[in-house]
Amino acid sequence: MFPTPRPLRVMYQDEARFGRISDTRYCWAKKPTRPEVKGMLIYQYTYAYAAVSPQDRRMDSLVLPEVSGRCMQVFLDEVAQRYRDENIVMMVDGAGWHKSHDLKLPENLRLLFLPPYSPELNPQEHLWDEVTLENNSHTQIKHVNHG
Repeated sequence: MFPTPRPLRVMYQDEARFGRISDTRYCWAKKPTRPEVKGMLIYQYTYAYAAVSPQDRRMDSLVLPEVSGRCMQVFLDEVAQRYRDENIVMMVDGAGWHKSHDLKLPENLRLLFLPPYSPELNPQEHLWDEVTLENNSHTQIKHVNHG
């Protein structure tokens, strides 16, 4: 499978979209009216590519402008470089950019596809739950460590 024998690292990869989108909200007004207004009128997104390694709980991520074969290539190259002394088996879902014929896998990295419709098999999916606005919109940050 790998041309050079090295320690094996198993990683689970996924992407998440973050950004702003229009949203209808109620606003303050005199009774009895309850007008609805647009919250934000801008569609701006950025995408976080990440892979987690359950064996040592390391996570590697990059923020990239889109989901595409080109950005996936950037991410794969970066992860392969970070772990150049290891062989990596990266579990991915069936997204089109994961199967792009333009992908050139680094020598120390191989992709293994998870079954369709099985996000529960990918630990990286659950890590997104910890950072999404929907789950943290009413969270008060007690302190920030800048160390």
